[in-house]
Amino acid sequence: MSAPAAAFAREVITRTGPPGRERAKNLLWAAGKLADYAASLGLELTPGVVLHPSTAERFTRCAPGLSAPARRTLRTSLRFIGRRVVPQLYPADLPLPRERSKQPYSPAQIGGYLALADAQPTRERRMRAAGLVCLGAGAGLIRGDLREARGKDVACRSGGVVVTVRGARPRAVPVLARYHATLLAAAAFAGTGLICGGADPGRRNLTNPLVAALDGGTGLPRLDTSRLRATWLADCAELLGLATFMHAAGISCSQRLGDLVAGLEPAGEQQAVQLLGAGRRR
Repeated sequence: MSAPAAAFAREVITRTGPPGRERAKNLLWAAGKLADYAASLGLELTPGVVLHPSTAERFTRCAPGLSAPARRTLRTSLRFIGRRVVPQLYPADLPLPRERSKQPYSPAQIGGYLALADAQPTRERRMRAAGLVCLGAGAGLIRGDLREARGKDVACRSGGVVVTVRGARPRAVPVLARYHATLLAAAAFAGTGLICGGADPGRRNLTNPLVAALDGGTGLPRLDTSRLRATWLADCAELLGLATFMHAAGISCSQRLGDLVAGLEPAGEQQAVQLLGAGRRR
């Protein structure tokens, strides 16, 4: 570290007032590295120039000879210094909204929706309403995948009942055992047509009439297809023991799970049926 950079680092860290000697040493190192970098670019070694967010960001992204963890540590340290020395350049961060998972339906609520479906005045409406509930809570289908599901896409194979999804993310989804009989009946009724009805799967309000039909005023909340998918996700997570695994591993962020499985190949269809408890009952 050059003498001018060291003097700059001591000045700004004194103004920062870090708690503890070790924290001060870490911040002093970060400020000195940044000052050395700024000097190599011919910048004036003043707080408003060196600690400017654009300078610090360019340093943490482009400075040679730094590992990825070191760059992340430096960025955090330099933002800490900048917010205390030149706060006018570092407006307070606004928390970004985080979408939470929908609340799954209870087994009693799912039973209530299926009972309402069975009470519809026509066989067509009964089959379509039951198919909607089973595709959502039994296979986790939502949006385009749900609207585009046809009767021919539901088949008995690999020891269970499987829905072939042909949308943007084609895949085969094992149907949870509880929904087999009802979904198979709805699929047989639909044949080559859409299980949830209609002729154009691109029509965005395709499921609205079915949702309205299941709003029976029986104490059940209005049906939400996102909550049906959340119900399927929760049931599968319980079957896989996901909560036990995450607790044992000390993992609370789903992104870490995504990073872990990114390089793993999913099991075959038959193994998926067995793993997700979707085998047909004898």
